[in-house]
Amino acid sequence: MTRRSWYFGWNIVAAATLLTTLTVGMRLGIGPFFLPISEDLGFSRSLLASIVAVGMLCYGLAMPLAGYLVGRYGTRFVLLLGTAVVVGSVVWSVNARTPLSFLLAFGVAMSVGLGFTSPVALTPVISRWFTRQRGMALFFLSTGSMAGMAVLTPVLTWAIGAVGWQSTLLGFAALFTVVTVPAALFVMREEAPAHTDLLPDQIRAQAAAPKTAPASLPLGAALRTSPFWKIVAGLFACGFSMNLLGTHGVPMLMDHGFDAMTSSYGIGLIGLVAILGTLVLGRLSDKVPRRNILATIYFVRGLGFFALLVVGTHWELYVAAAIGGMVWAGSIATSSAMLADIYGVRLVGVMYGTAYLGHQVGAMLSSWLGGWGFEHFGTHWVAFGSAGVLLLAASAVSMQLPLRGSALMRPATQ
Repeated sequence: MTRRSWYFGWNIVAAATLLTTLTVGMRLGIGPFFLPISEDLGFSRSLLASIVAVGMLCYGLAMPLAGYLVGRYGTRFVLLLGTAVVVGSVVWSVNARTPLSFLLAFGVAMSVGLGFTSPVALTPVISRWFTRQRGMALFFLSTGSMAGMAVLTPVLTWAIGAVGWQSTLLGFAALFTVVTVPAALFVMREEAPAHTDLLPDQIRAQAAAPKTAPASLPLGAALRTSPFWKIVAGLFACGFSMNLLGTHGVPMLMDHGFDAMTSSYGIGLIGLVAILGTLVLGRLSDKVPRRNILATIYFVRGLGFFALLVVGTHWELYVAAAIGGMVWAGSIATSSAMLADIYGVRLVGVMYGTAYLGHQVGAMLSSWLGGWGFEHFGTHWVAFGSAGVLLLAASAVSMQLPLRGSALMRPATQ
């Protein structure tokens, strides 16, 4: 059998992964900015946490809109629009001095721009280009997310210490533009080959199979089905935990006696190890039931949150981060792949965007709870303990999801 030539879909995956590194890395990398912004602008932790919480919600609200715009105008248009919004919001943020202006710039505008350039805008085009290796392709987006955490967290911490948070934010906007604009103009292609990434034998088998119309539901009916809301519940716990760690992880570890760079290295190590974990999980995602992978991710991650609360030495921090990092990524990729499996590629963009809103509602609550809980109770156990409990519950719910390739489920209201 002749060897297939390079499949262009992997170019799209590579560009999307790099873009996700910056987008999600910034969204999850607020921790290094938190104390410098608070001290420079004179904001209390509760006030800044509330601004971040509103930003997380706006990030989530932008997701369904991004999915709709991708379906109507294409990936390229949405990425360029999002880039313009990000650059404008950064310039506004570094000049904002009042809580309201900073809320509108850093909290609202930047979150919308990052939402338009997030994995939600990239998942539909990747899902169209891949059938046989869809799980692996989507897992590379999680690799980008974790690379963002691993690289940007210590880099941002160093840059803020060297040149201040305003110059660091402007530098990010410049780098973001340099990456996003060429990717949108020269790499993103909406139309995939007829047989996507299927092997010749699979193409022949597909051609010989009886031609039947694929089962499908209208969007409204699909949004009322039980599997969709179980995925939303898991993504709520995912968003609650990931953004709690991204926003309050570094301050929490500093409050527990670690210095700023050690704290950022600990959080960054989670993302670094998660890159390897993502590659392993990506291989497994096309071979074993996705719900088993999702349940395992949530379960081990939940235990990891309790571990981070009790670590007291450098080696304990790094061991806990390394173990947690192996399953830190993959919940979003697995959830989006399951949506494509259950409901079909036609609906995956808008359904993923809608489901991701649950992720950001969780992110909003944890961003606020992390600041409010510490100021009122003097402990991080309120927020981080809640994250651990929610993740363990999400693990149990995930095991009730249908197996890959199952028929569409009945509406949850029935």
